[in-house]
Amino acid sequence: MLFRSTFRAWNPGEYVHQAVAPADVLPEDDLVFFLLETVSRLDLSTLYSHYEREMRGAPPFDVAMMVTLLLYSYAVGVFSSRKIAAACERNLAFLAIVGADRPDFRTISDFRKIHLDSLADLFVQVLQIAGMAGLVKLGNIAIDGSKFKANASRHQAMSYGYMQKEVVRLRAEIAALLGRAEKTDAEQDAALGSRRGDELPEELKRREDRLTVIEEAMQRLEQQAREKADAERERRAAADAEREAKGETRRGREPAPVSDEPADKAQTNFTDPEAKIMKNGKAFDYCYNAQAAVDDEHQIIVGAEVTSQANDKQQAVPLAEAVLENLAAAGIDLPTEDDAPDGPPKKIPATLDSGYFSADNVTDLEDLGFDPHIATGRQKHNTPAPSETDDSPPESATAKERMAHKLKTPKGRACYAKRKHIVEPVFGQMKHVRGFRQFLLRGLDNVAGEWKLVCLTHNLLKIWRSQYALS
Repeated sequence: MLFRSTFRAWNPGEYVHQAVAPADVLPEDDLVFFLLETVSRLDLSTLYSHYEREMRGAPPFDVAMMVTLLLYSYAVGVFSSRKIAAACERNLAFLAIVGADRPDFRTISDFRKIHLDSLADLFVQVLQIAGMAGLVKLGNIAIDGSKFKANASRHQAMSYGYMQKEVVRLRAEIAALLGRAEKTDAEQDAALGSRRGDELPEELKRREDRLTVIEEAMQRLEQQAREKADAERERRAAADAEREAKGETRRGREPAPVSDEPADKAQTNFTDPEAKIMKNGKAFDYCYNAQAAVDDEHQIIVGAEVTSQANDKQQAVPLAEAVLENLAAAGIDLPTEDDAPDGPPKKIPATLDSGYFSADNVTDLEDLGFDPHIATGRQKHNTPAPSETDDSPPESATAKERMAHKLKTPKGRACYAKRKHIVEPVFGQMKHVRGFRQFLLRGLDNVAGEWKLVCLTHNLLKIWRSQYALS
C-alpha cells in the first residue's frame, strides 16, 4: 500500500478558479511574445483601411490582434478556425494574444478570407526583417516543390466521357418530369391553393441543378482542351519553321491532327475545379504543387508560389523571378564580386533537382543572374557517384552534357550536395512538425495566399529561433 505522504500535495480545487496571467507562466522568450512585438513593427495599413469604409455593426476586433492570432496559430500548427477559437478559450499563449474578448470561429474564418491577399503581402515584410537580422546571405538558393492535398474529394469528380452520358440521362429525366407535370397541371392547380403553382418540384430542381453543374464542368474541360490544342499548334509551327530554316525534313510519320476536344478520361473536380490529380507519395489525389526557394544560411524562404501543374519544369523561371522581386521589395542587396558595394553583380548559386532541368531553364536562369546547378537525371540507389573532373567540357557538348559536367567538378558537386540539406527539411518541418499537409481554402488564388501565410510563419519561426539561440 502506497502512503499519501510519498507524493507531492495535489489539490486542484485550490487553484482551479485562480486567475492565471500568461506572462507569469510562459517564459519571456516564448514565441507568442516575440510575435506580439514583431507584429507591432509590421505595416498593417492595408488591412486597417478595409474597416474605414464599414460603419455598421459592432466595432471589429483589432487588426493587429487578429493578425497575431493567425500568425501564431499557423506557426504552432493550428490551422482550423474552429480549433483556433477553441484554443483562445483554454491555451495560455492564445489568451496572451486575445485577452478576455475572444473571437469566435466564424470571425477568424472571415478575417482570413477577407484579408488573405494582404496577409500574403506580409511575406515580404517578414523577409525584410530576416534580411535586416543577417539571416539571408544568398550563398545558395535551393528550389524544390512538394504536393499538398487540395480541399477536394476524389468522390466529387467526374470524367468528360461520363459527363456526356450523365448529361444525356439528366436531360431525358428532366423532359420526362416536365411531361408528367403538364398532364397533372389541373389537379396541381386545385391543390396548390394560394401559391402561384409555378414552383419547381424538388426532384426536377435537383436534376436541373446537377445538370447545370455538370455542363459548367464540361465547359471548363473544353476550354482547357482548346488552350492545350492551341499551345500544341504553336509548338508544331515553331518546330516546322526551325526545320525549314535549317533545310531539314521531318523524320518519322506525320503526327496526328491536334484535337480541340477533351479526352474521355479528362477529369475535373466539382468542389475545387482548379485542383488537379497528382501523385502524392504512393497515392494519387487532388493536390496543388507548392514551390519554395530557400536560402542556405538559415533556411529562410525567399520565394513561395503555387501551381496546379504537377510538373516542376515550368516553375523554375517564374519562381526565380519571384525571388528577385521579393528580394528587391525587401531591400536585400544582391551579392557583388568581392562583396564590394559598387562591384559587378555576382551570380547567385541556385540548386534544383532533375525535375527542373531543361536547356531553356539553364539559359533563362543565367540571364536572370543565377548560377544554376540542376541535376540532369536521377541517380539510382546503390550506384557509385560519377567521378570528379577538372577538365573543361568539349565545345560540341550539348547544354545537358555541359550541366552534367559542371556537377562533376569539385565546386559544382559541393554546391549541389547542399540542396537536399537546404530545401527538403523545410517541407519536412511544415508537414511533419507543424502538421500542414492539406490546404484549407479552395481555388488557386486562395491556395497561393494560404501558402504565403504558411511560408511567412516558417520564416518567423526561423527568426525567433535565431534570436533565442543568440540570447
